[in-house]
Amino acid sequence: MREAIKTEQIWKNVGGSHQAQFLSSGGHMAEAILAFDWAGTSIGPISAWPQSLRSVVEMAVLNKQAICMFWGRDLNMIYNDAYMPILADKETHALGAPFEEIWSDVWHDIAPIVQDALSGKGIWHENLPLRMMRKGIPEETFWSFSYSPLYNDDGSVAGLINITTETTRTVQNQALLEKTINDAQYQIEIQNKLDRQQRVIQREMAHRIKNILSMTMAVMSQTMRHSVSMKDASETITKRITALSNAQDVLTNAQFDDADVETLIKEVLRPHLGTGRIQVTGPGVVIPAQAALGMALAIHELATNATKYGSLSNDDGRVNLHWNTDKENSFFMEWQETGGPVVTAPTRVGFGSRLMSRIVPGYFGGTGESHYEPSGFRYVLNGFIKSELPNETNRRTDS
Repeated sequence: MREAIKTEQIWKNVGGSHQAQFLSSGGHMAEAILAFDWAGTSIGPISAWPQSLRSVVEMAVLNKQAICMFWGRDLNMIYNDAYMPILADKETHALGAPFEEIWSDVWHDIAPIVQDALSGKGIWHENLPLRMMRKGIPEETFWSFSYSPLYNDDGSVAGLINITTETTRTVQNQALLEKTINDAQYQIEIQNKLDRQQRVIQREMAHRIKNILSMTMAVMSQTMRHSVSMKDASETITKRITALSNAQDVLTNAQFDDADVETLIKEVLRPHLGTGRIQVTGPGVVIPAQAALGMALAIHELATNATKYGSLSNDDGRVNLHWNTDKENSFFMEWQETGGPVVTAPTRVGFGSRLMSRIVPGYFGGTGESHYEPSGFRYVLNGFIKSELPNETNRRTDS
């Protein structure tokens, strides 16, 4: 183990107090300072410099840390070799220049700090942003530095010293790292959200498929039971399942959420549109998916009966389909036929009748009534919906 050297021995090794000529250590800035004409500045010629200034300049020139100082009435600049890269293109005219002149691009930000230092305060800033000109281009830079007062031989403040480190690259790298981390966290959150949505969609798909299969089986069973022939049953089943398929298209386009009533009605009535004989009016409103499937069957049934027996079976009849709702989410829909042949109530209650009077109203917690009036057939659905209105604009479509 090496024996520790005592302080007294160190002084003996360096020959006691070290006397040397001012700035004799050499170096670029030492030579530049000695060669500069200081007589033309507020500092004055080197021969008149106080010992306090000589000492701090000697210390700075020997230091490997970037150091600059400002002395005298004009705060003329002196700096060491390590400070030269900071000056960039300013270095050609920085030595001896007044602070306010050489750092005019950041003087507005620096002046209050200079004033504090000249008032006798020690100042420290970490990663202070300064927008400065470098090679004629404005650049956002960051600095960690201290400003401390420099004292004359008589004890008065004569200038300040700046010991500094540029931290621009460090701050930029830290910002990039934080952005990378934040981006990664955001991507993870997005992926987790997508995974949750996928699970919801899968559950909804399974639920929707069960509902469709149940309704399809009910349609087939009831149709077969009340059809007069296999041909009649086949045609009726095909048309009813097509209506369900059209309703399912509307739900799929809505990403399996609630269905827009107008969109649903237009999709189901698509084979009958284009003649101008069906008028559709009502506000923008959505209904739950299961109710949408039931309504699709009901609208299909109404249109089929109107084509066979009602106002669409001749050339003059018309249909007015209207719906409405209110803030309490009550729902009203009316199918009114006019101009068709005289209609009478059926003597036999089939699947269509039960669909209109019991099944569809059940989805709305309400009632469905069929009226065979002299002016034409009329169907009225009253109930409630869970979804809220997206808007209150009343929409009218003449088809």
